[in-house]
Amino acid sequence: MKKALILIGCPESPSQTPLTIYASYKLTQMGYNITIAANPAATKLLEVSDPENHYFNEKLDIEKALSNLNENSYDLLLGFVHKDAAASYFVTFYHILKTKSIALIFEKDSNLLEKYVNIVDENTDAEMVVARVFHNVNPLKVKLDKILKTL
Repeated sequence: MKKALILIGCPESPSQTPLTIYASYKLTQMGYNITIAANPAATKLLEVSDPENHYFNEKLDIEKALSNLNENSYDLLLGFVHKDAAASYFVTFYHILKTKSIALIFEKDSNLLEKYVNIVDENTDAEMVVARVFHNVNPLKVKLDKILKTL
């Protein structure tokens, strides 16, 4: 079975948790085993949102996961990028895993959005799903669906 790692960080954005569950659902339907690497606050939100673990096979602490990653441990990296730290984590995980990668880059501020796109673009060959959003998940969902059809 194929394995996907979904990388999430600070749950400040209200779009992140529902889109994480949605992406997990879609990838599961495509035959992926899903592992989530997240900070403790994001993990708690996901545990409340999916108490029976229908959408996640494993949850890892984002910091501890770094020491256990190896090249090609996963067939897909899907990372949420909406802060400087999230961009740094995505780039780091990308270079360790050396696997197909998709960055979901979103922010309500256009300048910050451009900054995050530039960080990912300059440091990876990852595909990017980019939208100027904060509360509304639909623009990211529509773009994510299009890119998932290419997998």
